[in-house]
Amino acid sequence: MSMTETDQREPARTPRKRKRQPARGMSGLRVIARRVHFLAGVVVSPFLVVLSLTGLVYVFSPQIHDSLYQSQLYVNRVGTTPRPVSDQVRAALNAHPEATLQQVITSPDPNRTTRVVLSVPGLKGSGDAGQARTVFVDPYTNYINGELTTVGNRLPANTWLRDLHSNLHLGEPGRWYAELCASWLPVVVLGGLVLWLAQSRRRKRNRELLIPSRKTKGAWQRLRGVHGALGLWMSLGLVVIAISGLLISQFAGGRASQENDPMRLHAPTLAASPVVVPDGIEPIGVDRVLAIARAQGLRGELLVTAPDRPGAVYTVMERAAGIPLQRDNISIDPFTGDVTEHIGWDDYSFLAKVTSVAAEFHTGTLFGLANQIVLTALVTGLLVLIGLGYRMWWVRSPYKGRWKALPTAAWKQLSMPMVALSFLVLVAITWVLPVFGASLLVFLALDACLTALQRKKKPVPRLRT
Repeated sequence: MSMTETDQREPARTPRKRKRQPARGMSGLRVIARRVHFLAGVVVSPFLVVLSLTGLVYVFSPQIHDSLYQSQLYVNRVGTTPRPVSDQVRAALNAHPEATLQQVITSPDPNRTTRVVLSVPGLKGSGDAGQARTVFVDPYTNYINGELTTVGNRLPANTWLRDLHSNLHLGEPGRWYAELCASWLPVVVLGGLVLWLAQSRRRKRNRELLIPSRKTKGAWQRLRGVHGALGLWMSLGLVVIAISGLLISQFAGGRASQENDPMRLHAPTLAASPVVVPDGIEPIGVDRVLAIARAQGLRGELLVTAPDRPGAVYTVMERAAGIPLQRDNISIDPFTGDVTEHIGWDDYSFLAKVTSVAAEFHTGTLFGLANQIVLTALVTGLLVLIGLGYRMWWVRSPYKGRWKALPTAAWKQLSMPMVALSFLVLVAITWVLPVFGASLLVFLALDACLTALQRKKKPVPRLRT
């Protein structure tokens, strides 16, 4: 039979393109996890490196303060009996007759000086966010050890390091960068967990999920084994760091003000209702205010805020780092000495307690030096994970003509129920984390552009003749 007869009997068939079936169940979850873990990890990781390094320095700010401001913070010699706090305030006001008393901060440590915070004309801002002149007074001699300009009772180095970590000294745009990193870190971590547990468990023993095998062949496989096992060990700690940072951030935890806080994320505050000013009665002094506060059970470092106008009350706030958290606040009538309001730890909502504990852990003060060591280990591990991730990408040679390491497009492989569920979850997350929502739109646009670019570069199949 000739070739011509064969062509007449059996016409040439055009190869049909196989229709890709939508991914379902765990398969669809793996598709999304791989796409998100790769793209988000590549884009967000440089910012995470900066945020991690600045945060690591900020965690050790107590040690930095003690070294930089030792002469102001510590007394020259511990005496036998401290002098009345009112005398220490008077010594600070004598040095600044143009100032008015704003706050007094007493320390339970006998080696520490007393901080007298003064409102001085010419300083920027007002209230907690404004500048003030803090005078450090030796409680045993009334000698002034030094003066510093503080913001919100934070020492200059603390203010500088805090702004470096939270916004890189860039203001609002810098805050966006910090929350962007904190928002995407749990997403990248969870995506990596899905990939490691779902793909590796089918091929490896459970032991190799936790400890990389030395028998693994191939550079990329060895990198993947270390990257996956280390990420599994660190996943919980990294998620805790990210969430604790979001709870005290400007746009996530800070969205709800004290007046509009439906989830009760914030700590309760004193109403500080004004009192009647009686005729012919002198207000009580700071010494009696401190005695009343201690009788109410307040311990640790006490921050006394003086009345700033007629009818205003004294407020005393308890500040003590470590466990158990000490967060009592009271307001005191400046004429009668009556406690008009008392807020204790039991008055905090559950979420407010979580936020307070998260803030202490995130700043490294929840359980002292051990807290700082834990954060250092987590940050170091995160930097190693990022380095391994970029090395894995480089081994796959993404720059040779096309992004060979780029995972396949995810969204069109999902079933409609999975798409609908993903959309509802994303809307809920966006409402809670607005910066994440905005960046997610950018991520989806980037994903669509890369997918379109890949399709254009794919060769068109030719029909055989």
